[in-house]
Amino acid sequence: MKSLRQLDAHFNELHRLPLSIGRLANLEVLNLSSNFSDLTELPQTIGRLKPILATIKSLGYSTDGSCCPRYGYTSSTISKMMLRSWAMIRLAPTTTTVTNLCVRFGASSPRKPRVPLFLRPLVYTTTIPDLQKWRSWARNLALSVGSKFVELDNGPDSRTLCREVEWLLEDAVEGYDARLRQTTATDSGGTCLRLRADLGELYCLWKERVEQRRPFQYVVGCEHWGDIVLSVEEGVLIPRPETVQVVELVDQLCSADQRFREGLWADLGTGSGAIAIGIGRILKGRGRLVAVDLSDVAVAVASYNVERHGLQDIVDVRHGSWFEPLEDVQGELDGLVSNPPYIPSDQISGLQAEVGRHEPLSALDGGQNGIDDLLCICRGSVTALRPGGFVAFETNGGEQADFVANFLGRNSFCNVKVVTDFAGIPRFVTGFRS
Repeated sequence: MKSLRQLDAHFNELHRLPLSIGRLANLEVLNLSSNFSDLTELPQTIGRLKPILATIKSLGYSTDGSCCPRYGYTSSTISKMMLRSWAMIRLAPTTTTVTNLCVRFGASSPRKPRVPLFLRPLVYTTTIPDLQKWRSWARNLALSVGSKFVELDNGPDSRTLCREVEWLLEDAVEGYDARLRQTTATDSGGTCLRLRADLGELYCLWKERVEQRRPFQYVVGCEHWGDIVLSVEEGVLIPRPETVQVVELVDQLCSADQRFREGLWADLGTGSGAIAIGIGRILKGRGRLVAVDLSDVAVAVASYNVERHGLQDIVDVRHGSWFEPLEDVQGELDGLVSNPPYIPSDQISGLQAEVGRHEPLSALDGGQNGIDDLLCICRGSVTALRPGGFVAFETNGGEQADFVANFLGRNSFCNVKVVTDFAGIPRFVTGFRS
């Protein structure tokens, strides 16, 4: 199934990192000048600040313990900060008078999302023999993997990769089907095929997929999620199949109580906009939804996806951290959903290569126990929702889901439930504002 497609990003050179890749883990390799001009050249939304502190201090500055006050963090917790489009650092100068330093990562102009392969124009051509040669090469490369990735980190096996070869051709080649796969060079009649990418690019893309473990969704630029197709790219979390259940929970609620279909909703950490689009279709033009993300890349991709599905009059995509963009609707929300970062920090290194190496860490890492962002959203929901308002959160499952449910039950929520996912894992937490 195409819904099994996965993720990626390049980490080999810092200047080639995609926007919103995550933490400043490699920042120490940069030589920053004393006027901080080099910081403006960093990609947008690079993440954690801890590795930058040593560099800042070496330039004559020291932290005063009030780093990023808008988030309520001190210097002791700065390593947990998730920054996607900018970082505000409050500094006490030791040799220079600087009290507030705002560092803007990258340009402020709107970012244009990458066009998925299947939507590109058919501007290239090739012959059937040349295409068959590429297919044979790609399948051989896939078959060479065997079960190696599965044994290493539960990654894709050769069978999965061979399916992906066909999916890639379906997206890249006009009219690609089983009949074309079986056509031989002798009966092709010199037929030319139209492509959305030339064969040279297809060779590079498939080599990246296998040799660099670049996720297939990033290779083709889209994900088939539920019954919709979403544009995705480096720096944006790929929506998982089980997350569709968040939309289904909202659909069940709206079917039972039409007031929620006419209400105001919010999706925090919208990423590609998957949940927001799913709920936007349920609202059927009677309600509206605000989708929020701190990543410039996510905001651009989500906006693109919303427009592609004709929901721009229903879904309003806003840039900012959690509840900050919702100040104008504080206390007015009828429903709030989120699939926030929830993986414990010490589990990141053990993730599948397609995930751990390539997905934006800011969308994965939930802190020491994986609950930092979940607790932030739970607390904020108390004042963001009207009485009777609904919440639905995705969690890491098991004990984490139980913890979040208990926390909500002790903090102004009632009828709190833990809902299992397709695999029977307690995954989602729902409840109503008292």
